[in-house]
Amino acid sequence: MKDPHALKLHAPKPPVVSVIIPTLNEESVLAATLQRARQPGVHEIIVVDGGSMDATRALAASRADRVVSAPCGRAAQMNAGAAYASGEILLFLHADTWLPEGFAAVVTAACAAAVGGRFDVQLEPSSLLLWLTGELINVRSRWSRIATGDQAIFIRRDVFEQLGGYADMPLMEDVDLSRRMKRAGRIACLRARVITSARRWQKNGVVRTILLMWTLRAAYFWGVSPERLRRVYANTR
Repeated sequence: MKDPHALKLHAPKPPVVSVIIPTLNEESVLAATLQRARQPGVHEIIVVDGGSMDATRALAASRADRVVSAPCGRAAQMNAGAAYASGEILLFLHADTWLPEGFAAVVTAACAAAVGGRFDVQLEPSSLLLWLTGELINVRSRWSRIATGDQAIFIRRDVFEQLGGYADMPLMEDVDLSRRMKRAGRIACLRARVITSARRWQKNGVVRTILLMWTLRAAYFWGVSPERLRRVYANTR
């Protein structure tokens, strides 16, 4: 008869999660994000800086497990972070987004039956219009299985490598990865919510920002180049 204690010693360990955060001048929000990300089940937190001119790097150095530099651009920065990561699940987190309690266990369980996924989102500070915006994002994403970076996209490392990581594009890199993930297998649409800053909506106006995002996404699906979309987006900020 086998020793039951020996079976426990050789039981497989659950997958570990690497959290990757691209940054550029995010000293005002990064500390709270890092604090929320430091939870049981997180193997490491990697901050990938794109050339910040403020105290972002110094702040990250005191709170993250690793701080690396990469050419400015979310796709390039997140790929650089993935190259340094050693976790079996990669979670890509915006610097102004807070993860829910127990997220690592939920992500690990989801990846047992899916190639990856995303969270529902809640915009803060809230208003009726911002609440409705978040709900529309969640419904659209659950229906389409396409996520945005605000929703904390996660993916099994082996799948990420098979897909070649994020495409080298200046905008819509999250939509592009989501589309390729859909072709690779099941996408987990978690109802647990990340809290993301509404500062972009507040700065440019909620309705104006919604219309801009919908227009850019529709143009991308109709074949307009990400570089051209980036120029449009930059001119509206």
